[in-house]
Amino acid sequence: MKYTQNKEVNTLTVTFKMDTTEWAVFDRKAYDQNKGKYNVPGFRKGHVPKNVLEQRYGKGLFFEDALYLAAQEYYTEFLDKNKKVEPVSRPSIDDKSIKMDDKGVTFAVVVTVRPEVKLGAYKGLTVEKAKVQKVKPADIDAELDKVRERNARFVEITDRAVQDGDQVNLDYCGKVDGVAFEGGTAEKQSLTIGSHTFIEGFEEQLVGMNIGETKDINVTFPAEYHSEQLAGKPAVFTVTINGITKKELPELDDEFAKDVSEFSTLKEYKDDIKKTIAERYQKDADNKDESKLVETVVDNTEIDVPDVMIEEQIDQYIEDFKYQLSYQGLNLDNYFKYTETTMEQLRETHRERAKKAVRTRLVFEEIVKAEKIKASAKAVEAKIKEYAERINQPYEAIKDQLREEDKYYFENQVITDALIALLKKENTLA
Repeated sequence: MKYTQNKEVNTLTVTFKMDTTEWAVFDRKAYDQNKGKYNVPGFRKGHVPKNVLEQRYGKGLFFEDALYLAAQEYYTEFLDKNKKVEPVSRPSIDDKSIKMDDKGVTFAVVVTVRPEVKLGAYKGLTVEKAKVQKVKPADIDAELDKVRERNARFVEITDRAVQDGDQVNLDYCGKVDGVAFEGGTAEKQSLTIGSHTFIEGFEEQLVGMNIGETKDINVTFPAEYHSEQLAGKPAVFTVTINGITKKELPELDDEFAKDVSEFSTLKEYKDDIKKTIAERYQKDADNKDESKLVETVVDNTEIDVPDVMIEEQIDQYIEDFKYQLSYQGLNLDNYFKYTETTMEQLRETHRERAKKAVRTRLVFEEIVKAEKIKASAKAVEAKIKEYAERINQPYEAIKDQLREEDKYYFENQVITDALIALLKKENTLA
């Protein structure tokens, strides 16, 4: 077998030439693999001679299978001999390249390979530093409001009618054209007035109702409602109020601070909240600095990213999205129906992000290679211990459960951390 190779941008074409003796080997292999599929009168199944099958079904009966076997073996052999070739797609046979004559068979395999990465400046750069957001009194108040909400209690109301902001316990039965519909009936349901959880106009009509009172609520389903049978149709809900409760927030005082924190006074608690928010804002700024530095380095690099790598990255985003939807009890078909979009549109929303991700990964790999950055066993162990501590699990238990892909993940994390540290050290944020 002889071969020649030709590379144009990111596409590598390898042309293989076999003489008749080499071709005969694969032709025979194809016959041996397929002979059991044919029934010919006068012969046992699987024992029909090759020449008889070719006379009956055509001279090129096994050509396609033989060509596939040859391409598979010779392409693998080619990669073994050319370690620097890094395919990023599955190989395919160029149909136009196939030739067969009395000298043998010629064909070409086409594959997309890893693009050439021409690193630009990644040291000695000056990148504008992000401004750290200042902590405002409103930020502290917002955090306190969240804590008060989490520690709120509901007080039963018995001496008045429903008001905005109340939480009511109710039974309801919805009907369209006098007929109850699926999902429109429930008992002892909780609803906060003003939350806009139900159809527009429903909650407002409960205001003024008393405990034990029953009333018909008239509403109209939205035109874009997810159920086609109900979309745009008027409905009547017969509602009964079973009970009323009102949210009561705790007072902001020293007792509140003692109950929800380790501090004795509200002032100490507020000071700690301010410190926590300041640390978060600093971390946000650090992350922006890191992103800006990486973006600058990537922009300085010349790469022609193959479409196939972008498509594969989009595939990964779609898989992640499907996983997220499953937690909500949905799938892609539901998503496309509710949002009135298509797979093509969804993929397009991820395209620029995917292109940026692939470019960044390729630049990182090139710098790691240039700087000879490696993940030591000690550093990987420390990273795994850090993870175990974060999820509150024993290190040994986590270590014993690690799969090969998990180990690779932690090694990659160590290498990425080292790379980012190098970029921060070798460049200036001002």
